Amino acid sequence: MIRKIILDTIPKIEESFKNGVPWYEGKFYLVGFKDHVNIGFSVQGLDEEEMKNFEGKGKYLRHIKIYSIDDVDEEKIVRLLKIVK
Repeated sequence: MIRKIILDTIPKIEESFKNGVPWYEGKFYLVGFKDHVNIGFSVQGLDEEEMKNFEGKGKYLRHIKIYSIDDVDEEKIVRLLKIVK
């Protein structure tokens, strides 16, 4: 479902695999954990206000966590993809 949101939002984005997880042109990644999925975002070039949309303290990459299918907020994910795009 999340992969489809990424591909629908940015149709020509190149998908590859690094360390066994899908990466999208070095700007986004998906990784599954035991109890949640992280959608990772490159935050390079974002201002402080834009970076507040993401979890984590990384200088280059941050994420959001999704714990269940009911937690998938497509509007929020699309908005965040467009911020980073």
